[in-house]
Amino acid sequence: MSDVHQRIDQLVKSNDILLFMKGSASFPQCGFSGRAVQILKACGVEQDKIATVNVLEDAEIRQGIKDYSQWPTIPQLYIKGEFIGGSDIMMEMYESGELQKVLAA
Repeated sequence: MSDVHQRIDQLVKSNDILLFMKGSASFPQCGFSGRAVQILKACGVEQDKIATVNVLEDAEIRQGIKDYSQWPTIPQLYIKGEFIGGSDIMMEMYESGELQKVLAA
């Protein structure tokens, strides 16, 4: 496992709710990242419970997370170590009630 994958793995395993995004939860720097944060808030997750990694600050993480998850886009949500998906999948899961169930588990 590469050094960047070890860093990502450690982040994923040590945070219950982890969002790799552009910007931060308080200042998203793309619409999809902003939407991901809003979906989590709509599920009742308090902002201080959302761990975020700003991929714009680390080029290795920005590319490495795509390889790690085998998912080409950012944002990427992990809940309790499990890859959930990007903002479109989050929205589908939110609308069906599935995301709320995963967060409550």
